[in-house]
This record gives sequence, structure tokens and C-alpha cells, in this order.
Amino acid sequence: MNLAQYQPPIVAILRGLQPEEAPAVAQALHGAGIRMLEVPLNRPHAAESIATTAALGLPDVLVGGGTMLTNADVDAVRAAGGRLFVSPHCDPDLIRYAVKAGMVCVPGVATPSEAFAALRAGAHALKLFPAEALGQAGLKALKTVLPAGTLVWPVGGVEPDSMAAWIAAGANGFGIGSAIYKPGMDAADVGAAARRFVDGWRTHNKENA
Repeated sequence: MNLAQYQPPIVAILRGLQPEEAPAVAQALHGAGIRMLEVPLNRPHAAESIATTAALGLPDVLVGGGTMLTNADVDAVRAAGGRLFVSPHCDPDLIRYAVKAGMVCVPGVATPSEAFAALRAGAHALKLFPAEALGQAGLKALKTVLPAGTLVWPVGGVEPDSMAAWIAAGANGFGIGSAIYKPGMDAADVGAAARRFVDGWRTHNKENA
């Protein structure tokens, strides 16, 4: 699975996104340069929001679900047109199921043991979670033992101004939640917030901008 087509490697985490606002929010994010959209399943109407977003057919956009905990979650997101699997934890059996279903898999990890288990199960990238608790020092230490080229995306507490330090520690991308989207936000404000992160990535990671 080649994630290089989804640049910059920033996942907008749209917790609480409602189906009726999904088109405007998704289009605003796309206009800002975001190419990966995650709708966590632990809020009402998540599957409908995924379906509505996927149906837009935005070019070069990967849509999927977050907080995916079961095989049934994988089936529901896939049926809605989602192809991105994000979980807060490492469950190798669940990762293998999602990989077999054709999903791009980004499970959550916090330790080397979880990271290697996720990679063995077929994960395409690793979600470092909770990033604010593990810190940049934790990421740097983890990257020293992971296979070269492993994609690790911090999630939790990242701001545009802190992206440089995370990238220096080894971050290959990010998952951004409330700093980009909160329920009730105007689509224009979502786009503006997203643009600050896209600009931050391009400024601090010129090699892959």
C-alpha cells in the first residue's frame, strides 16, 4: 500500500462530524490540502458521515473510520465506502482482518512491543498515541529500533508550532483532531485551521513538501 499519494501525511480527525455538514467540511479540508479524513466511530452517525464524504469522490482523498475496535467496525466502514482503518490500540487479529479487507491500516501504538506486533500484522503506518504523554523523546527512542522507513504519526496535542520538533524526532506525519475540527465549526474555519497545519508541514519538512 503506497501512502505517498496522500500528501501531506496529515489525517484530519473529524470526531462528531454529522452527515449534513460532511460535504462542506470535507471540501474545505480538500481545498486546504488535506487528503486523509478520519471519522471516529464513537460518535453518532459516524458511518453515515463516512458514506456521505466518500460519495463526494474528492480526488486523491482517503476516507475512513477511527476508534475502530471490532471486525464489525471494519465491515461497517468498508460498506460506507471508507478505506482507512484507524484504531487507538494494537490488536493484531483486527489489523490482519482490516488488511485482508483492503483497508489502509494505522493502528495505535505506545510501546515497541505494540509497534512490532502491528507491523507484523500488516500495518501500513503507526499512530503514536497518546503523543502528548509519550513526547518527542519517546518517539525518537522508538524510531531507533523500528525498521527503516516505518511511518509513525503522532496523534494528540500536536500544534502547528510544535510540528518542527516532532519531525526532528522522527514523525512522518500527524493525526490532528480538535485543533482542526470541533462539532459546530464553520467549514471556512475548519479549512483555515487545516491550512495552518499543511503550511507547518511544508515549512518544516521541505524535503517532502
